[in-house]
Amino acid sequence: MTQLDRIVDAAREEVRRRSREVPASELQSRIDPRDERPFSEALIRPGISVIAEYKRRSPSAGEIRAGVPVADIVSAYERGGASALSILTEGPHFGGSLEDLREARDATSLPVLRKDFVIDPYQVYETAAWGADAMLLIVAALHPREIAELHALARSLDLDVVVEVHSEDELECALEVVEADVIGINNRDLTDFSVDPQRTFDLLADVPAGKTVISESGFHAREQLDELERVGIDAVLVGESLMRAADPEAACRELSGHPPLSDATTEFEAL
Repeated sequence: MTQLDRIVDAAREEVRRRSREVPASELQSRIDPRDERPFSEALIRPGISVIAEYKRRSPSAGEIRAGVPVADIVSAYERGGASALSILTEGPHFGGSLEDLREARDATSLPVLRKDFVIDPYQVYETAAWGADAMLLIVAALHPREIAELHALARSLDLDVVVEVHSEDELECALEVVEADVIGINNRDLTDFSVDPQRTFDLLADVPAGKTVISESGFHAREQLDELERVGIDAVLVGESLMRAADPEAACRELSGHPPLSDATTEFEAL
């Protein structure tokens, strides 16, 4: 059984538990019109966009950062020039929650991606009800029919969708099943959590022109982002290196190339 298999099994159990507590019909009634924060549009501005992630822990890295409120971190990301946020809401393996998602949205004006292992329509309704602007679909975790159904439901709720791939076969599926507009190339192999940034460069040649492409995992330096920009990547998703930084705002600023503050002392440096 791979790590991905275990996480997907846990996701199914979590869906069963949460749907007993809050039925899908109640979730649907909670979906209100959201302030428009188009996620995909935030990724196609000039230069490479940084999607800054809030992640408490992971199966491969263990505890990443404890004791710092979501609002403090995501506000630092916004000041540091992030174009969008990724909030990891998976609980059993990553320590996340839907409350993290809501807190992040309330704390910033940035569009928010719910990053989770979405395998059921219930989670799509959750994503909209808790205020996300976009959600992730992981091809490796789903059958083609499920990808199509979940993608269609998300778009009907005005959610942008990042379709995540790790191999040529998964990319082909993403392009054929839903003609994905936003493709995430994950450099992390979810079966064993190993990371190879070369994965992005290997798959990019097979992505048709006109698609928005996000490279995920394995990046921590501006030089790496410059190389991604040169080959045509629109955005990069960075989590662990930003979460571990003593000053997340300064770290995000360095990655994004955002102009420095006139006052060199940031909020985190002052703490």
